[in-house]
Amino acid sequence: MKKLFYIMAGLGIILLVLYTYLGGFTAPDVKVATSETMYVAGQAYTGSVEDEQMGKLFMRAAEVLDKKELEGTLGNIYYNDPDKSGDSIRAFIGVIIPDSAAKLPAGYELRTLPGGRKVVRAEAEGNISLLPRKLYKAIYDYAEEEKLKLEDFYVEWFPAQDRGIVEVPIKQ
Repeated sequence: MKKLFYIMAGLGIILLVLYTYLGGFTAPDVKVATSETMYVAGQAYTGSVEDEQMGKLFMRAAEVLDKKELEGTLGNIYYNDPDKSGDSIRAFIGVIIPDSAAKLPAGYELRTLPGGRKVVRAEAEGNISLLPRKLYKAIYDYAEEEKLKLEDFYVEWFPAQDRGIVEVPIKQ
């Protein structure tokens, strides 16, 4: 019995160290900001968040950057909250590019997000597998604390290795 306890304690310590290394305990920086104009090149998706097609679109966006078909950073637009709409999501998955003049890869289209809107913005460092959940939770907690109403419209991007940003417009 004692041996099992030590094994479980050792495993727990290893998992705790791994979670810390991946940025699990890093607190996001959350604030109200003014959005900037963004150009997102990508592909639209509507369906379940569990559908493999959505995963393929994420992989295609990473491939576009790896093959230098576009210069930019991974970025996505979400037009609804799947937690509120029964696992169905409307999204645009792709790459945030510096300007609208870029030649787009086959199958990609361009969407422009106008700037000048008040948004709740969360930024954090950590592993990309942990960042989205952490950033969205921080935004929702901040909005609740500050009594802000948010739109069901989300923009997320990953400007550097192990860095993520999410912006959600504030309802006017």
